[in-house]
Amino acid sequence: MANQCNCGEIHSHEVELGVKYNLYGKIDKNGAECLNELEEGSGISVFKPWEDRLNCDKFVESDADEELLFNIPFTGDVKLKGLIIMGGPDDSHPTKVKLYKNKPHMTFDDTSLVADQEFELVKDDYGVHEYPIKVVKFSSVNHLTIYFPENNGAERTQINYIGLKGEWTPGHRHGVTICTYESRPMISDHDVNNLNTVTKQIQ
Repeated sequence: MANQCNCGEIHSHEVELGVKYNLYGKIDKNGAECLNELEEGSGISVFKPWEDRLNCDKFVESDADEELLFNIPFTGDVKLKGLIIMGGPDDSHPTKVKLYKNKPHMTFDDTSLVADQEFELVKDDYGVHEYPIKVVKFSSVNHLTIYFPENNGAERTQINYIGLKGEWTPGHRHGVTICTYESRPMISDHDVNNLNTVTKQIQ
């Protein structure tokens, strides 16, 4: 885990950290969704290159209350190893996150399910605090749900950056095989002579 620096400067160990947080490029952005986002389409913008994490022009803010829920499909299989979360200023920073593996299209009604892993969050202004993922449990992830249930007391939750670290491999996609079956054998489709020969040999 990287040591958080309060000076705001980028150090060599942080650069190495940033290189590992590259799974944003393996997200199926067309299938991704963020529930309860104030501005439509803003949720996916927080999955960005680590070096852009301090750019607060792109962020997501909750709408009706403090909850936010991300459904994130990947373009292959992911072994998830680390998580970084940068929230908004003051009390808009989320205080907790819950992760669910391979449960596509979750809604807030599904969040009563036991999470595969959850963390109490600390305020991280520089995006260098890593939350260690249970790799054994998250070794074959094609869909990740990230749920933020609460913040520090603000009306809305704001998130500026979500970083995902891990290994990606192409997913196995099996083609559809089309087969035609005969409901009743058609004599014209078979060699009758060969059938007669076999019959004689059996007798």
